[in-house]
Amino acid sequence: MDEPQLDLPVLPPVAPMLAKAVKTMPAQNGSLFYEPKWDGFRCIIFRDGDEVFLGSRNERPFTRYFPELVEAIKAELPDKCVVDGEIVLIRGTQLDFEQLQQRIHPAASRVRMLAETTPASFVAFDLLALGGRSLMETPFAERRALLEGLFTGSGGSVRLTPVTRNDEQAAEWFEMFEGAGLDGIVVKPGDQPYVPDKRTMFKVKHERTADVVVAGYREHKTGPIVGSLLLGLYGDDGRLHHVGVAASFPMARRAELVEELRPYLAKLGEHPWGEWADQALHNVGQPASSPSRGGQRMPGAISRWSAKKDLSFIPLRPELVIEVAYDAMEGDRFRHTAHFRRWRPDRTPQSCTYEQLERPVGYNLDDILAR
Repeated sequence: MDEPQLDLPVLPPVAPMLAKAVKTMPAQNGSLFYEPKWDGFRCIIFRDGDEVFLGSRNERPFTRYFPELVEAIKAELPDKCVVDGEIVLIRGTQLDFEQLQQRIHPAASRVRMLAETTPASFVAFDLLALGGRSLMETPFAERRALLEGLFTGSGGSVRLTPVTRNDEQAAEWFEMFEGAGLDGIVVKPGDQPYVPDKRTMFKVKHERTADVVVAGYREHKTGPIVGSLLLGLYGDDGRLHHVGVAASFPMARRAELVEELRPYLAKLGEHPWGEWADQALHNVGQPASSPSRGGQRMPGAISRWSAKKDLSFIPLRPELVIEVAYDAMEGDRFRHTAHFRRWRPDRTPQSCTYEQLERPVGYNLDDILAR
């Protein structure tokens, strides 16, 4: 889709400002702002009258996928503005990232249908331009004050993220808000300008550990070395479910792993996930949770984000157990790539079940947005 003709002081593409991960919550030094970390699609809105452009982090526009947001922006934001935030999908009292992913679809008819059945919302957390004025060099404390001035009412599809200057309250939010699907806290220095594509903010995310079965691996893009380990957990049905991957290995270690895993190589037809190889050939284009896939996520499935990416895997006998660190679950799988911690020769694969996973206490998303 071509970019619209915009008369704004800040024009697309703009790479969003980023945050570096830290282990502990930074203490208040007099200038810090603490916000919930939203779990959605990062997006910068460019609005010039009836022209609206939704820019993504990878500079592939979201505009065509969220027509309901385009209309909401025209109704709820000023005539000329550039707003940074997150596209989210709210179901009940929580965020639903898995359903949000389904909104990226090539068929215009399905885009229209999903816009009606699973409408998205936008949570604003920064202001890059207002009217004819660029705010890129303006300190965040002033940008936040101007942003708050745009939200005089409540409700609507465009919402304002809450913020606190109290680090103790931020620590409470960190624990409480996870139950609504949020995944941490972002900390912003109040005296900083908006710096595109630079990690000048901080983020604190949840980290947990789990013992998982190593059931295969994918080769690295550079050659026949281990790119990522495929991880599984046993469900109540006795089946080994694919829950994600671990990929945090130095290059030299990736080559060593090929030899260490060689004795565990298995034939695909004898593997717990062997049936998925045939299904993958017939289910391209279906959602990952399609009933024809047995409700499981397939390690050899086609990615809607990179249809040309080879996601085939080398099967291993499910006999090895490792401990991994992860931040959160999305349904029955890890939300992000897990990180290898250690081998667990003392654990049996059958003991690696979903029961070991910690589930956050539920929290009402409306209570967060009302703050």
